[in-house]
Amino acid sequence: MKYECPCGYAYDPETGETDVPIGTAFEDLPEGWVCPKCAAEKEYFEPTED
Repeated sequence: MKYECPCGYAYDPETGETDVPIGTAFEDLPEGWVCPKCAAEKEYFEPTED
């Protein structure tokens, strides 16, 4: 499942991120992880089905 930030960025576990391995669930992102686009904290992300 993807999680979307209010800024429009979507975290997709199938692609990971620069410092996050592919397959890392949103819930398993490191403490302190923020949106790479706007620096919003994880609490602002909402699950999306896209």
